[in-house]
Amino acid sequence: MKKQISIFLVLAMCFALLAGCGSNTAPETTAAVGSTPATEAATAEPIRIGLSTPITGSFAENGLGTEVAVNMAVEEINANGGINGRPLEIVVQDSKSDPTQAAQIATMFTEDASILAEIGDFASGACIAAAPIYEEAGMVQLSPTASNPDYTLQGDYMFSIFGKTTDEGKFIADYLLKKYMQAENVGVIYVNSDWGVEAYEILADNCSANGVNIVSAENFFEGEKDFNAVLTKIRQTNPDSLMLLTGYDSGSVIIKQIRKMGWDVKVAISGLAYSEQLISLGGENVEGVLSEIGFVIDETNPEMMRFATEFESRAGFAPNMMMTCAYDATYMLAQAIANCKTVDRASIREELLNLRGFEGLTGPKTFNDDRTITQKNFKIVTIENGAWKVLTDSDYID
Repeated sequence: MKKQISIFLVLAMCFALLAGCGSNTAPETTAAVGSTPATEAATAEPIRIGLSTPITGSFAENGLGTEVAVNMAVEEINANGGINGRPLEIVVQDSKSDPTQAAQIATMFTEDASILAEIGDFASGACIAAAPIYEEAGMVQLSPTASNPDYTLQGDYMFSIFGKTTDEGKFIADYLLKKYMQAENVGVIYVNSDWGVEAYEILADNCSANGVNIVSAENFFEGEKDFNAVLTKIRQTNPDSLMLLTGYDSGSVIIKQIRKMGWDVKVAISGLAYSEQLISLGGENVEGVLSEIGFVIDETNPEMMRFATEFESRAGFAPNMMMTCAYDATYMLAQAIANCKTVDRASIREELLNLRGFEGLTGPKTFNDDRTITQKNFKIVTIENGAWKVLTDSDYID
């Protein structure tokens, strides 16, 4: 796949090695990334972009992976001449995925006139908290991962490339639960957060529309470790399947306690938990657990494998869709900036809107009217012999 920097730089989907630095080979560029030849590093005044991501906290693995992916893209861009001869520079701040911290970072970034746009945050709640600050300052807030449909409604400068929870909820209810798992009576456990509550409400609406009965639903707060009471209560309703709307940390704990109580029930978990960490934390307990994800690495694609190899050598773990979306977001922003006649905050927004058919590692991207990307192609995955395995995919959303 090709990446756009000035026109299109080679992108590759979720796990392709970075090219162009050290032992890596840079992705191809078509002529117009900048005035500097691709063989020369950019040396002019830098273009500064903020990155707000959870380096610490509950989503630290995703935050660290985001930082690695963004830095890979930036190094690759700069090795190929930068953006019209100007190097791209990233200013990183740790949001902990906390709404208050994200808002403070937004104030810091927007008050710095040298920072022209922002990538982040990871969680929708953090994005929404920071959005009014970016909107007032007229600065693009491009989230690689926010899926709350309300996020981009906060203003005209909010963008997301991950897809919306509404797409995922429809797929889980109609395809994963009903068609694949043949579930009739489902128990749901969801994290009590902005994302978790919204994900549950969307899932419940779609289950009702598709004839899947939710017999019980329980929520919990991030950080809880004892789920025995919740599981006992749900078990009494006799569900044939369990749907967990949570990340890998809490998810691994819940699944271990399900197995410890000897409950042989089918378990699925949201794509938020798609990570090697779920396997390392859950061990043999997570064998057979199902999930869904919009993207996995294609091992037959050399660009993806390049990215994956380089990413893992830096991060110590394989990239997931969210980290790869951060890589794509960096290139999309670089392409928009390259297209600006005058590089300023307002022009960057306009050029992002004008991007059509951007070819990223996670697929082609064109913004909808609400500045989101529709996620169509979901894959059902399972854990088998200590590794994720793709079972099927579906070009599903109408």
